[in-house]
Amino acid sequence: MPKITKRTVGATKPADKSVFVWDDEIKGFGLQVFPTGVKSFVYQYRTPEGRTRRGSLGQYSDTNTAEQARKKAKKWRRTVEDGGDPLGAKRAARDSLTVSAMLDLWCESARFKERSEATQANDKGRVERHLKPTLGKIYLHKLTAEDVRKAFAKIRDGKTAANIKTGPRGRAIVRGGEGAARMAIRVLRAAMNWAVSEGLAADNPAQSVKIGSDRTRDVILERPEQYNSLFRTIDQMENEKRLGAAVADAIRVIALTGARRGEIAGLRWCYVNLKNGVLTLPPSAHKTGKATGKPRIIGLPAAAQAIIAKQPKGKPDGYVFQPSKGEGPLSLSKPWREIRKEAHLPEGIGLHGLRHSLASSMAMNGAQAAEIMTALGHRQLATAQKYVHWAQDGRATLAEKASAHITGALTGGQKAKVAPIKRRPREQ
Repeated sequence: MPKITKRTVGATKPADKSVFVWDDEIKGFGLQVFPTGVKSFVYQYRTPEGRTRRGSLGQYSDTNTAEQARKKAKKWRRTVEDGGDPLGAKRAARDSLTVSAMLDLWCESARFKERSEATQANDKGRVERHLKPTLGKIYLHKLTAEDVRKAFAKIRDGKTAANIKTGPRGRAIVRGGEGAARMAIRVLRAAMNWAVSEGLAADNPAQSVKIGSDRTRDVILERPEQYNSLFRTIDQMENEKRLGAAVADAIRVIALTGARRGEIAGLRWCYVNLKNGVLTLPPSAHKTGKATGKPRIIGLPAAAQAIIAKQPKGKPDGYVFQPSKGEGPLSLSKPWREIRKEAHLPEGIGLHGLRHSLASSMAMNGAQAAEIMTALGHRQLATAQKYVHWAQDGRATLAEKASAHITGALTGGQKAKVAPIKRRPREQ
């Protein structure tokens, strides 16, 4: 019998029935290869009562390698040698685990930390303010689809609405509603999928619950005068100290580039290249990065370059738009609501609506579909190989074209200039 290593895993091929390879070092530790090609690690042992049991040590992956599975197997072996029953203990723990405790474990998991910082913050908010109040006390193994439907209805009907103090001067206004209910159940689905993969749950009852689809975000800024009102209001609120400079500039950049809120709120200096006029977000920092494994490149028109260039310089991993208090990315939702109201913008338009506004503006100004996909970084661009080379060379020019009339509104018709960047002295 061979020692189970990365090479052993790679060399073992599937067959018509499950294939087992047993380790020559740790008795009971094995590799199971299913006919589908899925590979999992297992540990087989006898209980003190003489019953043979085989438990899963997890599916083979980049985060569960042969070496990591071997460490788990050694722990199981010690438990068995001490007269214990690893599977029995695991099942007992699973049966005593509440939804609330499972959600806490999920928020600390490696899979959760693969999400962007903004997504983590939003998901934790939905966990604490919607899911725990409605489902937290239910034992995980007793959770049913009907429980999930009832939770959805409570969140939709505002039963989880609250006014929560988050700090000396901070508050979180939780309103609920249908959109909030859909997002909360999506978070629950993701957490339950993780729990199933970890052996904490047998199935995912949230998966079968119908929650409807999001309404099309068709509220946009259609006219130049609306952009004039937006930027004029931001200027006035900033001058009157009712709006922080970093918040004001972050929203200006979102309007100019069509970037997502989290991409700009969480923008770090190491993503910025003003010389080439682009932002390069790693896969972990943008929405489609996990699916594509590719960075997202955002072209910067001159006005956006000038805004970023004037921000106080920080460390490479520091935020470009720094919050005035506390740590983490900027919070833009509340300031945006105040701006929208004071600027008399269309009811219901969110910061994401500025992204749709830019795309609509491009289309009305003759941009082709491929240009719009490039500017906004849609996932479909990955399959449009004939446009990739053009997109890499022309992003900065494309971004200037995309935001031409928006830049005019921001600068009062004057062409924006990129502020020169002082080069840092080289470290000796």
